[in-house]
Amino acid sequence: MGVIVSNQIRKGIKLLIDAEAYEVVDVEHIKPGKGSAFARAKVRNLRTGQVLEKTYKAGDKVETADTQEKKMQFLYKDGEGFHFMDQTNYEQVVIQEETVGEASFYLAENTEVSILFHGEEAIGIDLPNFVTLQIVDTDPGFKGDTVSGGKPAKCNTGATVVVPFHLNVGDKIVVDTRTGEYREKI
Repeated sequence: MGVIVSNQIRKGIKLLIDAEAYEVVDVEHIKPGKGSAFARAKVRNLRTGQVLEKTYKAGDKVETADTQEKKMQFLYKDGEGFHFMDQTNYEQVVIQEETVGEASFYLAENTEVSILFHGEEAIGIDLPNFVTLQIVDTDPGFKGDTVSGGKPAKCNTGATVVVPFHLNVGDKIVVDTRTGEYREKI
């Protein structure tokens, strides 16, 4: 845990506010004609996603959050939560569903993700941009029906993706985790 001065606040820096880790998503350094300079920062709670606006006077000391990112592999989900393994030392971590959030729709077994830790607590998951999922349920396609764009397909992770009509149950597809859109068939 370090300390910086308010004029060092930049986008992407992680701050400690009320014992919670926040990331600076936007900052504006203001030097008014009268009075002292200040920094107005928008910060996002790395655990809950809540966005706050904080104002710091010139010279204010600000604590930085001690965060660490680890590459881990998703193993499985059970009643305890989502199980991940650090591939360097084979240590396993269980992360609760609230922390994983919507990322769970794209977590297929053996997917490698980045997990953000604040101290010992996992506070967020960063998915790869593209994941491979398998279609487990979709209506059969109709020959020549290409006008309406696509049909919904449920994948092995629970995600529902709009796919071209020629795809069927069992097909493997690449999905963009940022948009939830179908990219290609494998």
